[in-house]
Amino acid sequence: MLEVEVYVSLKKTVSDPQGLAVKRSLESLGYSEVKEVRVGKFIQLRLDLEDREKASQRIEEMCKKLLANPIIEDFTFKIK
Repeated sequence: MLEVEVYVSLKKTVSDPQGLAVKRSLESLGYSEVKEVRVGKFIQLRLDLEDREKASQRIEEMCKKLLANPIIEDFTFKIK
């Protein structure tokens, strides 16, 4: 059994309205040192696989087909 952490975030070239809203809210709470906020997704998976190479291929497919929108989002993952 493999545990996987997937991180999905908007590409740097894509505007992040949610990140801007969080930044403004933090500033209104007195956190003026915050200069940028980007909001993304964190996904945990448990795979019934032992082969890390095959797992990596399958996770890549999952991200491209469902977990991330490759047009506007980047993703990384870590197999634990």
